[in-house]
Amino acid sequence: MSDRTLSAGPAPDTAAPARPDAPPVDAGDIGYSKDLKSRHVSMIAIGGAIGTGLFLGAGGRLAGAGPSLALAYAVCGVFAFFVVRALGELVLYRTSSGAFVSYAREFMGEKGAYTAGWLYFLNWSTTAVADITAAATYAHFWSMFSDIDQWVLALIALAIVLAANLISVKYFGEMEFWFAIVKVAALVVFMCVGIFLVATSHEVGGHTPGLHTITGNGGIFPLGMLPLLLVVQGVVFAYASVELCGVAAGETEEPEKVMPRAINSIMWRVGLFYVGSVVLLALLLPYTAYSGGQSPFVTVFDRLGVAGASHVMNFVVLTAALSSLNSGLYSTGRILRSMAMAGSAPRFTARMNRGQVPYGGILLTAGFGVLGVGLNYLMPGEAFELVLNFASIGIIGTWGMIMLCSLVFWRRAGEGKVTRPAYRLPWAPYTQIVTLLFLASVLFLMWWGGGVGRTTVACVPLIAALLVGGWFLVRKRVAALAAERGD
Repeated sequence: MSDRTLSAGPAPDTAAPARPDAPPVDAGDIGYSKDLKSRHVSMIAIGGAIGTGLFLGAGGRLAGAGPSLALAYAVCGVFAFFVVRALGELVLYRTSSGAFVSYAREFMGEKGAYTAGWLYFLNWSTTAVADITAAATYAHFWSMFSDIDQWVLALIALAIVLAANLISVKYFGEMEFWFAIVKVAALVVFMCVGIFLVATSHEVGGHTPGLHTITGNGGIFPLGMLPLLLVVQGVVFAYASVELCGVAAGETEEPEKVMPRAINSIMWRVGLFYVGSVVLLALLLPYTAYSGGQSPFVTVFDRLGVAGASHVMNFVVLTAALSSLNSGLYSTGRILRSMAMAGSAPRFTARMNRGQVPYGGILLTAGFGVLGVGLNYLMPGEAFELVLNFASIGIIGTWGMIMLCSLVFWRRAGEGKVTRPAYRLPWAPYTQIVTLLFLASVLFLMWWGGGVGRTTVACVPLIAALLVGGWFLVRKRVAALAAERGD
């Protein structure tokens, strides 16, 4: 994890004493450039709210739960907003590239920071596998790639994004800006076309779209309520990147201006892009027309018969997968450096290159991506769903740690030990408590659903044991570094 926090007070002989509630400074933030602009962070927030979980995952979940999927996206979207709003309050209290790991260190100690960091790494290392799997799946849509093994395409995707991520944060910001532009533009076009098709009752693959597409095929819950509950963990995965803007805030010059605007816009994006898109998909074609092997947007344009439209949309969803992979490498690089500076991550993950990029942590995450290439070789058909479940464990853990930090922060503010910024999580502490209960229910639903989900939850004690064992390996180094800093 990153360095333990350091005193932020100015030297007593040169300036006035620091306020008692002045936030500490995280030494893991030293060395970064401030090259991310407002437009970068805003579009990173959009990219975090629109990713592989929607473009690829929605197809299989529509087939499994029917139109009720829109309700799942709406409910999970509310809790995702609570999480990122809580993180936003912490960011404005004290901006840090270590984000929630740095906050966990301040409010929960080194053990909390260690746990938060490695759960986040679990999230993104497995998500990287899902992303390169999705990229390879999309590439197979085109005949020129259909004869190439999926693991080869996955390796190519990883190599391209890794090379781009190691250059500089400014280059990363530009890539994410344009990736997000492509995703948003594509969804806007899809929604305009979809609304037109529904309004004019234009046939889509021999089917006339409209409300009867839902009512005539079993209604909102064609398979009952149970499938809706079982897809919730996959929907949570779709929102996995919303916390990314909190990490990016550490490399922007004016987070107090940029962050509230970026975070507040997430709510309407969720309503418009996720819920709106799923409703349109359900109106355009029966839920049985979709499948997990193809993006539902590609399915619609394929059935529509517009020459080249499905190819364009497939390019868009490929972009979404690469964008998610790019974001994962970026964020884990910063988090691992924060951990390494405190002694709870390998020393080499603290290293930075001339472009002020923490390349050690990025390479470690990419290394797990290589394992994902092997997974694609051994089981190409099941790779995506398998890693999605493990990524969901990491996401639940990360979001839970963010809300726990927020809860402790709220309590300390009530005691007068810290000062909450004007930008706050509403309805605290009830918001944090309800969100934590929701995350616990998602974990239960994964187990209750059986199959891969139950196997994944059964691995939670193993993950906990690995975390405990890892802590015993690093605790002496963590304590030694803390003593050197006088913590």
